[in-house]
Amino acid sequence: MAGKIIAVCTSEHKGMRKANIGQGLLIPGHGLEGDAHAGDWHRQVSLLALESIEKMRQKGLDVNPGDFAENLTTEGIVLVELPIGTKLKIGSEAEGEVTQIGKVCHDRCAIYYQAGDCVMPKEGIFIIILKGGPVKTGDAIEVMEHV
Repeated sequence: MAGKIIAVCTSEHKGMRKANIGQGLLIPGHGLEGDAHAGDWHRQVSLLALESIEKMRQKGLDVNPGDFAENLTTEGIVLVELPIGTKLKIGSEAEGEVTQIGKVCHDRCAIYYQAGDCVMPKEGIFIIILKGGPVKTGDAIEVMEHV
């Protein structure tokens, strides 16, 4: 199963929408260089499918990659169907492992108040970076190994 990277997004602070910077560096055991969520924990990098963003657009929202605070916006892979432990190849060198599907939102974000719903808690996934490397818009992302 393979898809592609639609956007590479970062923010300086947690709780903010992320800006699409087009490319970045995935650092093993840390996450996306320069992102507020990077660090030594199980949610180093967040992924959300463009297909999930499209659902919110169909509800009338003007939303784009990064607006749900995801690091990598993908297309062509049903992220929520990937079991924890699934290995992903990202770009030409990087590898990640799925550590969490969805998340609990303790505070309702601006998106939730605008739409009455948010896709990130249900459809976003989180990975740790096992092997670093560059990542950019248009790169392939593929499932290497299901558990």
